[in-house]
Amino acid sequence: MGGAVSAGEDNDELIDNLKEAQYIRTELVEQAFRAIDRADYYLEEFKDNAYKDLAWKHGNIHLSAPCIYSEVMEALDLQPGLSFLNLGSGTGYLSSMVGLILGPFGVNHGVELHSDVIEYAKQKLDFFIKTSDSFDKFEFCEPSFVTGNCLEISPDCTQYDRVYCGAGVQKEHEDYMKNLLKVGGILVMPLEEKLTKITRTGPSAWETKKILAVSFAPLIQPNHADSGKSRLVHLPPVAVRSLQDLARIAIRGTIKKIIHQETMSKNGNGLKNPPRFKRRRVRRRRMETIVFLDKEVFASRISNPSDDNNGEELEDERREEEETKPSELKPDPPVNFLREKVLSLPLPDPLKYYLLYYREK
Repeated sequence: MGGAVSAGEDNDELIDNLKEAQYIRTELVEQAFRAIDRADYYLEEFKDNAYKDLAWKHGNIHLSAPCIYSEVMEALDLQPGLSFLNLGSGTGYLSSMVGLILGPFGVNHGVELHSDVIEYAKQKLDFFIKTSDSFDKFEFCEPSFVTGNCLEISPDCTQYDRVYCGAGVQKEHEDYMKNLLKVGGILVMPLEEKLTKITRTGPSAWETKKILAVSFAPLIQPNHADSGKSRLVHLPPVAVRSLQDLARIAIRGTIKKIIHQETMSKNGNGLKNPPRFKRRRVRRRRMETIVFLDKEVFASRISNPSDDNNGEELEDERREEEETKPSELKPDPPVNFLREKVLSLPLPDPLKYYLLYYREK
């Protein structure tokens, strides 16, 4: 499934293509997609395909196509502080993007059938937290993953504001999925070959919207052959943050506000010194003997600059441009201003590292 948009050279270009095709339509979703590099969730030998609008599967590891994740994120209508349940959480890519929007006071749970995929997701989550500069641009709702079949969730589990299922749901399980939602909540799932958005408008009232045609592998049915008993999946409890953790969130938020105010003051509300981008050089070509016929244009010969003396002039011009190119056209390396500010504070090192979540430089 996928192939709806052109491949990108990198993560940002892939997001540009998804925006242009109207799969990404809101700023929050765009920010989340740009913050997490899709290639980080691929095995090293498959990363060349990371920015194509295609699904990827290797063993039990699976990623849906970017256009599908875009539609899912938009349909979920995520907001800070909501609770989210990801059924078939896989690599954790979607759960991590959702966590950037939910913020520190949200709930972010995932259920995954395969224990090896849970370990893979935890490794990728740890890598993101420790190494990505995007982590410091958000306050993150870290996902928690449990192993089990999502059709065997304990009936006494809490209900959620948002639920997504990443496998095809049979009609017989539609009510089971609906009951995981709070009133006012949104469920997004593949139902009868359609990505479907269901909103719970009351205790027994629902609104259903078909988003687009999709093809997903069906949910795996529980297997009770060994013991004959259901293996109930117990979701993580909704944890209350410690006072120490709340203080860290508040301090980081205050520092971010100070950085923003300083930046606005230096740049005059961001209007001064706009970034300059290197422009791609367009090579000139000379056309000869142009003929117009029935609104079609034919050229009997298109000469290459190397075919005549003009090629030497263009080569000289190119060298001159390279020599006189100002250094400001070169992109500056990204700066993690929050990290710099924290490390400059007159605080004991252990406290600084705590504020930075013990992240690597």
